[in-house]
Amino acid sequence: MMTLRGVRPLGGPPRDVTVRDGRIATVTSPGNAGGTSAADTTTADCDGLIMLPALVDLHTHLREPGDAASETIASGTGAAAHGGYSDVLAMANCVPATDTPERVRHIIERAARTASCRVHPVGAVTSGLAGRSLAPLDAMAAAGALMFSDDGVCVEDPRLLLRALEAARRTGTFVAQHAQCPRLAERGQVNAGAAAHATGLPPWPATAEETIVARDVVIAGATGGRLHICHVSTAGTVEIVRWAKSRGWPVTAEVTPHHLLLTDLLARDGDPLHKVNPPLRTAGDVAALRAALRDGTIDAVATDHAPHTALSKDNHWCEAPFGMLGLETALPVVAKALGDGGEPDWGLLATVMSTRPAGIAGLADVAGRPLRAGEPATFTLVDPEADWRVDRTESVSASDNTPFHGMTFGHRVVATMVEGRVTADIGRRLAFPTADADNPPVSSSTG
Repeated sequence: MMTLRGVRPLGGPPRDVTVRDGRIATVTSPGNAGGTSAADTTTADCDGLIMLPALVDLHTHLREPGDAASETIASGTGAAAHGGYSDVLAMANCVPATDTPERVRHIIERAARTASCRVHPVGAVTSGLAGRSLAPLDAMAAAGALMFSDDGVCVEDPRLLLRALEAARRTGTFVAQHAQCPRLAERGQVNAGAAAHATGLPPWPATAEETIVARDVVIAGATGGRLHICHVSTAGTVEIVRWAKSRGWPVTAEVTPHHLLLTDLLARDGDPLHKVNPPLRTAGDVAALRAALRDGTIDAVATDHAPHTALSKDNHWCEAPFGMLGLETALPVVAKALGDGGEPDWGLLATVMSTRPAGIAGLADVAGRPLRAGEPATFTLVDPEADWRVDRTESVSASDNTPFHGMTFGHRVVATMVEGRVTADIGRRLAFPTADADNPPVSSSTG
């Protein structure tokens, strides 16, 4: 048994929380954890630490199989655990793509051996992510895929998207769309407007995102299949999602931490660490995204964790790949964005980073659970006075392409627990007993 003394669930008053047999046994006022003794419990001083339900990421690129130099399931889920995550949905754009039930099962089996958090495979919408023919969605759902996405490329053919949404309705899954009209985005590199003018780089206009979202929400309304919009980045997209929800259509949306904090002004420095798809947008877009997250128009925060090697990123902007790391910094970034320089609403943060993502993914039985007696001991602890400076050389990920290098944040994840097992303990500051390295936490798609 373990007792965490003085922890603050959801930022509330201090409590003593005991954990037994993988579950929260008691939550009491400090000093009132009855039924325990020094002989049968390990005690950790957690005075002032914030306790949140462990986080759930709807959008993670683990790069395995195919690109172990950038990331593996082991390194990526290690980064996830250090970022406070218990569950990640692993995108399909591996090599080969996750476009068959056998490949879905391979990821589940690999994760069961090497992962530090639960991994849930995402199946491709189209075979080989090529956009020409539908992958076997029903069979992949039966094998354990929770979601379907060609993320990295848009499902441009509306007939294929319609059929995919019909399959999602049949199987109780959902389709996540990378909203990028290729004919409007063309070879865009940075946000259209001031950023493109200042850099001379090809523009990536907001309309390239918004036209696809407008088309797709209508198709979702017609089919009844659940549509999820990946990495919303513009104020216009927010209004389209708001309109779709007002009509009762089955549409959800996510925003990334970087789109909540960074603006397209950073593109002017020419550093490919700031190159991402969709591109960083204007301060007005950032304000609209924050407001939409607060009012529920945008349902969730998802990292779009996209590791790339230093060799590939250390390049001319146009030759460097799109993408940023996100798992290890997501919580402090979102806390800063939602806190506006002060303390964030911890309940809102838990909702958009844990409870709602778990619900969208169909994981509400095992993730995003309330912090009360009888529930799984699956939570993360946050130091609200961390004064943490991000150092890319300390990345747990196999890559270090974080856009937040050198930035200071006031909050930091210090420990994560999944079903009573410690998966991360930053600096061993809490002196928790760690999980056996040869016996990692359960990481199957079924939980």
